[in-house]
Amino acid sequence: MKVLLVTMYFPPSGGGGVQRPLKFATHLPELGIETHVLAPDDSKWIHRDEDLPPPTLAWVHRARYLGPKGRKPAEELHGTKGLERVGVQARLAGRRLLVPDENVSWNLTAIPAAIRIARREGIDVVFTTSPPSSVHLIGAAVKRATGARWVADLRDSVVAHPHRDAERLLVRAKEQGEHAIAKLVTRSADAIVAVSEAIAEEMRERDPKGPVVTIANGSDFDDFAGLEHRPSDRFRITHAGSFFGKRDPRPFLTALQQAGLDDVVARFLGDFRSTDREWAQEQGLGDRLELIPYAPRRRSLELQRDSEVLLLLIPDAGGRGKGVLSGKVFEYLAAERPILALVPPDGAAAELIRDTDAGIVVAPEDIDGIATALQDLHGRWRAGTLERVSLSDRWRSKVSRRSRVEDLAHLLEGLE
Repeated sequence: MKVLLVTMYFPPSGGGGVQRPLKFATHLPELGIETHVLAPDDSKWIHRDEDLPPPTLAWVHRARYLGPKGRKPAEELHGTKGLERVGVQARLAGRRLLVPDENVSWNLTAIPAAIRIARREGIDVVFTTSPPSSVHLIGAAVKRATGARWVADLRDSVVAHPHRDAERLLVRAKEQGEHAIAKLVTRSADAIVAVSEAIAEEMRERDPKGPVVTIANGSDFDDFAGLEHRPSDRFRITHAGSFFGKRDPRPFLTALQQAGLDDVVARFLGDFRSTDREWAQEQGLGDRLELIPYAPRRRSLELQRDSEVLLLLIPDAGGRGKGVLSGKVFEYLAAERPILALVPPDGAAAELIRDTDAGIVVAPEDIDGIATALQDLHGRWRAGTLERVSLSDRWRSKVSRRSRVEDLAHLLEGLE
């Protein structure tokens, strides 16, 4: 069997969105599936990770990227005034109008490239993974042109984005575009893969043509090999990942201030919004707050393992966050450190944290509850009873990335 995996995020791109397509492309060939990858030549990534190796057993193809750079519009506007601000707004106007997302222009080169690869290599299945949702237009085009089967992989909901302000006119226009993508996927895709059961149910309600299966992200335990946790005289709590949309560090930082713990340091690894940085400086946290710019994946894993507690933030976003089961959850499980999960208490992430006994769950806006959890974790650390998280063999097997890829291989082979 031959598969073409189409993704916007792939090495040398950095960030969490790379891991799912990268691990699929790494493990599928090991299971006997010839794997080709189509990714941008340079999508003006906001972050690069030159140390992140591409898979050695997959063929990687590149299509020229046509589209805006990766930096968020709000960050480009921050601190600008007068004519400079007007100029930046004018430059961003076209980007904001792109529907369903700002990366749709890559399709101008990606669709012809994907069709050429499919015909030349005799591709059996084209596998498109979003976000961005516009990548699924490539899968539909390849299917129409070559007759290959099409599988759409949804890492995020295409109709209920947890980080968008649905009241804004342009946002509503983009969401209408994504509803059209959802309709295309349900009518044309031979199978739909969802990263969480909530997203899978959302697609099943649309009466899709093919089966809808949940294949969650997975834990890469081997990626932490050789990384140690070293005792420290400070209680280090680390958040790995960038802040965007409705993800908000302020309730946690307010709770940290309220908890009155002087030997704590909260480390935020990744992009931190300028407005949040300025707000945090005004709170007088001093050396209890450490902002670490983006780091390559290996360095991120080192910091996670060498922490007392890992901080997970998933906003409720009007109920939209309940179905979010991000790759960060599984990365934290592999780090084997206790997790302070500020997530919707009745959501998918909370359920997994509780089932694995991997940490404490608190609602993301419950400042008093967060402060109490911090005091509890800190007290256990001071008493020497804050132990590493050791998953049972059953849970390690269940959440391992390899088992997820085996599930995908079974689905793909069933389409022949």
